[in-house]
Amino acid sequence: MKVLNQLFENNRRWAANQTESDPEFFTRLSKQQSPEYLWIGCSDSRVPANEIVGLLPGELFVHRNVANLVVENDLNCLSVIQFAVEALKVKNIIVCGHYGCGGVKAVLDETKLGLADSWLANMTLIKEKFKNKLFEIRDERTRFNKLCELNVVVQVFNVCNTEIIQKAWQRNQSITVHGWIYDIKDGLLQDLDVCITNPTELEKAKTESLLKIFTKSH
Repeated sequence: MKVLNQLFENNRRWAANQTESDPEFFTRLSKQQSPEYLWIGCSDSRVPANEIVGLLPGELFVHRNVANLVVENDLNCLSVIQFAVEALKVKNIIVCGHYGCGGVKAVLDETKLGLADSWLANMTLIKEKFKNKLFEIRDERTRFNKLCELNVVVQVFNVCNTEIIQKAWQRNQSITVHGWIYDIKDGLLQDLDVCITNPTELEKAKTESLLKIFTKSH
């Protein structure tokens, strides 16, 4: 049986470096995790969650899937959100998309991918809802970027609409849901100016945040 020796070598080098710089790192890490953040991002290998925000293992709870979708019947994502909120008591949930997302591009171009098509049908609904405004944009790259941004904002709303978050807010648990986007070309994050801390802000954002996407320049 073949073994990926290079990856094991990389792992041992990484562990040795961690121990050298912080001898108690693994002892401390093994006792508990207490992240303040839940990251819901894309599975794209070019978007490594911990690295781009400069956080160590144990500081960021992570869920990733194709095109960073939050779907009402996805037990995997919902279980992660519930554990993060109720067990880990995270204070911030970050939905982070990225420009150049292959899932978004497939939806925009109506490209068939196979099994992923059923999953991405959840985003097709977003495209159809904003189709007129999207296709008023003549530049293809800008249109692509806008759908990447729209997708993030809608997924923020989906997080906020979950029973998990609604109940957390009802019991006055402090949770803020953020919408960000990452640019692979320069490695920088951008805040999409959607930041929701309660149901009142959610209703207001459903109008204002979507309008801001189409007035935002690229």
